[in-house]
Amino acid sequence: MATSHYFNNFSAVKINEQRMYEDLLVESIRIMGHDIYYLPREEWDDTDLVFGENMSSRFERAYQMEMYIANVDGFEGDNEFFTKFGLEIREGSNFIVTKRAFDKYVPSSITIRPREGDLIYFPLNNKLFEIKFVEHEAIFYQLGALQTFDLTCELFEYNNEVFNTGIPLIDDKQKDITFNMSDFALKTESGLALSDED
Repeated sequence: MATSHYFNNFSAVKINEQRMYEDLLVESIRIMGHDIYYLPREEWDDTDLVFGENMSSRFERAYQMEMYIANVDGFEGDNEFFTKFGLEIREGSNFIVTKRAFDKYVPSSITIRPREGDLIYFPLNNKLFEIKFVEHEAIFYQLGALQTFDLTCELFEYNNEVFNTGIPLIDDKQKDITFNMSDFALKTESGLALSDED
């Protein structure tokens, strides 16, 4: 026995209902959400031949869009705890962004969906979060379509990435968290580091 064709919510005929539901999601995120920056990761061709990982990443673009913070009670995760290596802070957060907003602000030549490893900058608390998982089927085919991305994020751990987005709030974060001595070196007007007294 087949399903009823009178109440079939998954056909292409229901495009008006899908748009209306997406409009409601976009409007509710614009009302209750926050303006958050999405930073796509760009990698240099500097692959470590032993471990097979790329050691050099940079963030040169930042796209501002509205997102909703799913966990309203505070940050999730393990929070602060001591390990044998010292204090670790593992704060996490979940962000929800509509596909329409993501397609509107991020060019499709960059990416068609949020990627694991990209960053989220949250201006309210001035923190960077790394996307650990992107759930693209979070609201499981409501009215036959997928309208949102659910981003599971953790607090970003800096590993010599370069920030050059053109937004001072984000680019200055590198100076706060870096251990690279060349970032604090005296430089000429052209930006070259002074290496000796001459």
